[in-house]
Amino acid sequence: MTFGHEGLVALGGFFGACARYGIGVWGKKKLRARLPVSTILINLSGSFLLGIVAAAGGSEVSLLVGTGFMGAYTTFSTFNAENVQLWRSRAWRTLTVYVAGSYVFGVLLAWAGYSLGSRL
Repeated sequence: MTFGHEGLVALGGFFGACARYGIGVWGKKKLRARLPVSTILINLSGSFLLGIVAAAGGSEVSLLVGTGFMGAYTTFSTFNAENVQLWRSRAWRTLTVYVAGSYVFGVLLAWAGYSLGSRL
């Protein structure tokens, strides 16, 4: 069975959305924290994995994992909605840690993933 480019993206998107949903549900049940830990975990692991795919993946792997899986798995919109909620509740310290940590560690993990992927 072969998939066209759209099929690879759709297949990856299906699994990425399922993984994101599963981690989100798990995080809400197990990690009762002020910080949106599930979104941080998802976006930081996605940054690392996308770095690997960007460096090492071929076109089919990039479509399946990079565009499909990571596109559905990581979530910039949820990140921003949670930032608005933290802003509205005046949780300034939590907001600062969340935004700064997400960007700083996201870039570092993407770089680490790219470095690792370059060696594969």
